[in-house]
Amino acid sequence: MVLVARRKDRLEALAATLSAVHGVGAEVIQADLTSDGGVARVEERLRGGDIDLLVNNAGVGTVGEFAQLPLERELEQVDLNVRALLRLTHAALASMIRRKRGVIINVASMAAFQPVPYNATYAATKAFVLNFSEAVHEEAKPHGVTVTCICPGPVRTEFQQVAGIDGERMGGRALLRYMARTNAHDVVEAALLAADSARAIAIPGAVNAAIAETAQAVPRFLVRRLAGASFRGQAYRE
Repeated sequence: MVLVARRKDRLEALAATLSAVHGVGAEVIQADLTSDGGVARVEERLRGGDIDLLVNNAGVGTVGEFAQLPLERELEQVDLNVRALLRLTHAALASMIRRKRGVIINVASMAAFQPVPYNATYAATKAFVLNFSEAVHEEAKPHGVTVTCICPGPVRTEFQQVAGIDGERMGGRALLRYMARTNAHDVVEAALLAADSARAIAIPGAVNAAIAETAQAVPRFLVRRLAGASFRGQAYRE
């Protein structure tokens, strides 16, 4: 396994656990994927030609009125959620197509299915991930390579804290009260099962899948109002 993140101490601890518990080799790459240099280090490793599964999981979000949010933070969001994912997918595909095998799992979100006021940049980046992944799925399929996009609802991770989202205030709001909260294990299992079945999209949880389908059928003005109601009043916090 090759583990990539910004915090080397946590990576090395995880690598040691994986080796001790599961007997697998774990290589660590410390990289900030909002930077060109960080992405380039991972691209170089992917071009080594021995990676069978790439998971593009790194992502960040912000909440608040777009006009009031720090522009630098919004651009970093685009760099991480879109540019890094695109570059790493491109780097992995070449050798996978050449070998006629491989899997890429791109992590999007339920936010990919509609505009989300007060979470505008995040939802837009995840819409890119979903559409990009579906398109590349069709291109890669004839070469024996699977590209799967996983679109979870709220997941119990550090994401909300980093994004500055007040989970207590949002728990009973609009669409979020219906969305099934999941844990990381269930999301991983759903993603791997979908990839193993060569599916383009996976949405963990029957309730979330129903919400995604409904969002495509309901008038867009209503969808964006309901989505916006879930985040209205949230202010950006460092």
